[in-house]
Amino acid sequence: MADVSVIISTWNRADALEKAVRSALEQTLSPLEVLVCDDGSTDGSKERVDSIGDSRVRWIEGPRGGRPAIPRNRGIKESKGSWLAFLDDDDEWLPEKLETQLNLAKNSGCQAVCSNARRYIPGKGLDGNLLECDSERITFNSLLQVNQVICSSSLVSKTLISIVAGFPEDQHLKAWEDYAFWLRIATQTDFAFVAEPLLIYRDDVSSSLRNENVDELTQRKAVFGNFTYWGEQQGISEDFLRKTRRQVWRELLHAKAANLEGYVLGFLKALLK
Repeated sequence: MADVSVIISTWNRADALEKAVRSALEQTLSPLEVLVCDDGSTDGSKERVDSIGDSRVRWIEGPRGGRPAIPRNRGIKESKGSWLAFLDDDDEWLPEKLETQLNLAKNSGCQAVCSNARRYIPGKGLDGNLLECDSERITFNSLLQVNQVICSSSLVSKTLISIVAGFPEDQHLKAWEDYAFWLRIATQTDFAFVAEPLLIYRDDVSSSLRNENVDELTQRKAVFGNFTYWGEQQGISEDFLRKTRRQVWRELLHAKAANLEGYVLGFLKALLK
């Protein structure tokens, strides 16, 4: 048995949730526990989970918060394992996910591991891999450029939680709180990366929290702002904070240049009419 607590945040996805829980229980290296952390479900999810009938599964009750960070943090507080593995309620692990990642953590010396995923599109089926990444490690510098840590692929040492303080629960982050969390983790350790997919990621834009009218630049600024505030409070190395501020400025300048280019092209087209 692996000394791993699996943390699944959920809200009204009873059918998918049962598949997610079973995929965690059916690992080649069995987890210590599977904590299903509810966010105020009203669709009979608890009854579906209870019907699985496995003593490793615990239902962690909670009111509706509207942000996955809240039930995830509740699960972290309740967890007993030395390692924390996060799984979204509509994703499924492949059987060797935990065993592969724990072996890599041991061999690499990293305190965090993640992997690629097979993308599943409703109505279409499996459609290739989610990431185009061939690095053996994901560092803080690479994370600043783009978030390549899939939440359902992550495995993190619980020893880091006292430093990183869990997932930020800020309302304005909403579906990007995991990105802020990975940046915090990356100040303490690289993520060892498994290039082969170890899970099936359900890519359903219609039901995603990211399906809202907030542009990516605004969200990234919010993530970087949250990280910078946390870093200043924790006394994190100024090097991390300086790199983050530089990234914000680069992205702002790039956005302004793109807007100016669009304005010039529009003006020229108008002249040529």
